[in-house]
Amino acid sequence: MPNDLTPVHLYILLHLKRAKVDYAKMIAKMSCIDLNLINSCIKDLIKAGLIERDSGSAIKRSKAKFKRAFEVRKHHTYYKLTKDGEQLVRKIGRKWLKEFFNGLIGEKAFKIIEKLKDCRDFKSVCKDLNIEWRDYIDDFVLYRLVTPNGRRTRLLELLIAFTEM
Repeated sequence: MPNDLTPVHLYILLHLKRAKVDYAKMIAKMSCIDLNLINSCIKDLIKAGLIERDSGSAIKRSKAKFKRAFEVRKHHTYYKLTKDGEQLVRKIGRKWLKEFFNGLIGEKAFKIIEKLKDCRDFKSVCKDLNIEWRDYIDDFVLYRLVTPNGRRTRLLELLIAFTEM
């Protein structure tokens, strides 16, 4: 597992796994994350050798799963997973995610995320788990998993859906 991976990096990898190829603006639009942050994370992932630019001037729907038209001309820079990126994404399962989130945020982070699948309120989840919510809220907000008032973000909802946690 790359050391500098954040939930946004993870989402981009999972998005590209599902979409096959896509461009930064669409990734930002679907995740409700600032385009500048998406572009920065894409640069990080290219540097790490996990994604690459997709060549060619047109793209077919069979290659880009989120496209509606049968074939479109490329007006953006499209990205896809490299072999290393595909291998990493294949490893992502419950155990991997538990290590990732607990290592990134704290030993009970994954339990909180699992509970957030069924409950939208961060404080309620922490109360149910007998965890002091103040110990975790700042990191969850920093990594864009919950809003400052403790609600799940679109990013967290997509991570839950894409990883089938």
